[in-house]
Amino acid sequence: MKFLINVLLFLLPFAGHTQLQLAPIFTDGMVFQRGVAVPVWGKGMPGAEVEVTFNDQAEKTAVKADSTWRVWLGPQSSGKRHTQLLVQSGQSEIQLSEILVGDVWLCLGQSNMQWPMQREMHFLSETPNSNQPNLRFFNPSYAGEHIFGTPFADPVLRRLNTKDFYTGSWEKSDSSSIRTMSAVAYYFGKSLLENLDLPIGLIDLSIGGAPIETFIPVASLVSDPEFSPKVSGNWLQNEHLPIWVRERGLQNLPGQRKDAAHPFQPGFAYAAGIAPLLPFPVKGILWYQGESNAQEPERVEEYGRLCSLMVSAYRTAWGNPQLPFYFVQLSSIDTVKYKGQLWPEFRDMQRRIQELIPYSGMAVSSDAGALHDVHPTDKKVVGARLARWALHATYSQRIMPSGPLPLAATYSKGIVKITFKYGKNLHTVGNVALQGFSLDGNTPTIARISGKEVWIPASQKPSFVFYGWQPYSLGNLYNDAQLPASTFKIPVR
Repeated sequence: MKFLINVLLFLLPFAGHTQLQLAPIFTDGMVFQRGVAVPVWGKGMPGAEVEVTFNDQAEKTAVKADSTWRVWLGPQSSGKRHTQLLVQSGQSEIQLSEILVGDVWLCLGQSNMQWPMQREMHFLSETPNSNQPNLRFFNPSYAGEHIFGTPFADPVLRRLNTKDFYTGSWEKSDSSSIRTMSAVAYYFGKSLLENLDLPIGLIDLSIGGAPIETFIPVASLVSDPEFSPKVSGNWLQNEHLPIWVRERGLQNLPGQRKDAAHPFQPGFAYAAGIAPLLPFPVKGILWYQGESNAQEPERVEEYGRLCSLMVSAYRTAWGNPQLPFYFVQLSSIDTVKYKGQLWPEFRDMQRRIQELIPYSGMAVSSDAGALHDVHPTDKKVVGARLARWALHATYSQRIMPSGPLPLAATYSKGIVKITFKYGKNLHTVGNVALQGFSLDGNTPTIARISGKEVWIPASQKPSFVFYGWQPYSLGNLYNDAQLPASTFKIPVR
């Protein structure tokens, strides 16, 4: 398969003689991760000496026979003072300017993470506030972007390889650059800026429609007994992958071309985006994905384990077993114009990911859904809720990170009592009656708030209690921080 061959070729040493170059992540206006050693790497003439100077630090190395070189800069303190990076080799010189040192967050997912500011609900009112010189974006375009349901033309097919798929450079946040920036990432970064005294860098490698499988390294899938079938044979005919994803692949690659790569193919986004980025350090990962994996029961049931496999691979690759992973739970949608029948089960699976993956946190967005649109346009609330997790768990601020999460449901004397984590000051919005609860997953039931608990009358002990168990959630339970409760299904003890 051509894609797998391209992956192997990419992972082989660079070949041939070349002039001095830097890896694509290094451009003017970039952000270096503070507090850790930072690698700088690229290509050059074999045997030549390369010297890298940054913040009065100078490191030298010799270019290897395969034309590659790498130096490590010592840990840097955060700062808003622009710094230059100077790379010299013989008569060749590269100079990058306006570099900041702060925290860098990697943003991944599909179209709701990619959703640009220019199509976001608050764009017009936010534009005057967008001049944020300490907020920087690496927001590359990618081959096949915005091409749906039609064959890829030859120029796109030629870029479907791990070297040419993404193209872009770092930008400062202003009224022009934010137009195409991920709205979720923008509001996340802006919230951090408002609460922390350090620059923020955002690397957005999201791909519209992409399944989780494309962000997982092929090697991790191959070595996992449960998921190795996902990388066997022709992926376009592989029943272990989401049906919708394969259908889109067949639309883009007419004739079931086995020699062409595709951004939905297992491992492709990792090989094209993550692998070339390594080992450039990041502070944490933001993840908004799932719609493409939420349409079949088998794909819903396995999603949490796939997510755990992905995060484990990233933490291993970065050598950081505590690398933060904050993700967005799918919102709400009706089923008239979209196949969202399994979204309650999927949202509940996402809730349980927090139990599978340490150093993770979930932003609930079910109250910000669009009835008939898989792309809700209010991304401000989503980015802000992701930022609450980072501020709480990564930056140790005294802030409520989440809406109510169920701890247990017990039955006694005709009452089901549900207790919650993050359950301070449980209430409904607008002083309306509490709704969204069910004892069978279908029939609404009366429920009321009692202190830090929710009580449901029942003549006999039910097996489960459900909340928000509709594709378009009817739940209206919030806590003291005005954060909504997650969809859930838990057993009754």
